[in-house]
Amino acid sequence: MDTPDDRRDAVPSAFQEHLGTVADFYARHNEDLTPAQRLIEKLSLFLGSPAYVVGNLVFVVLWIIWNLAAPELGFDQWDEPPFFWLQGMISLNAFVISTTVLIRQNRMSTLASQHSHLDLQVNLLAEEKNSKIIRMLEELRRDLPNVRDKVDPEAEELSTPTDTEAVLSIIEASAEQLNCERKSLDCA
Repeated sequence: MDTPDDRRDAVPSAFQEHLGTVADFYARHNEDLTPAQRLIEKLSLFLGSPAYVVGNLVFVVLWIIWNLAAPELGFDQWDEPPFFWLQGMISLNAFVISTTVLIRQNRMSTLASQHSHLDLQVNLLAEEKNSKIIRMLEELRRDLPNVRDKVDPEAEELSTPTDTEAVLSIIEASAEQLNCERKSLDCA
């Protein structure tokens, strides 16, 4: 059976370095958590678990059974139908769950935003590197005597770095047009 070290040795060192960078990113992000945020994180993970849902369902069923059967068994009924106290507890439970989920989602949204910015930066850098490689290959092709020199319009086009401002303007215009179409507005 493979150990984690065996699997790590099978991965190129450059990739391991990137994994370390990603692990450091998450560690830094978790270091910034306040004790209250850590508690909310743990609570939201518990509240979102199948065990919690099953526990809630069992509690509700037992509550209803007890309160319906208690008078017949000679015990006090805590909560008569329509189970006012049970409804209150369920409402409080829903409030706690939704609040903790929203707090956690806000943090996850911030993390996702950072990821998307990082992805964009890496993609722009990769595009720039690819353009440079294509330019260098085209220069080699022109300079090598035993390689036939020919014009390659596609290589020429790909060797030009993308104008990110122009791409961003096109994306924004497309998004604006899509929003106008969704709202059935006349946007000119």
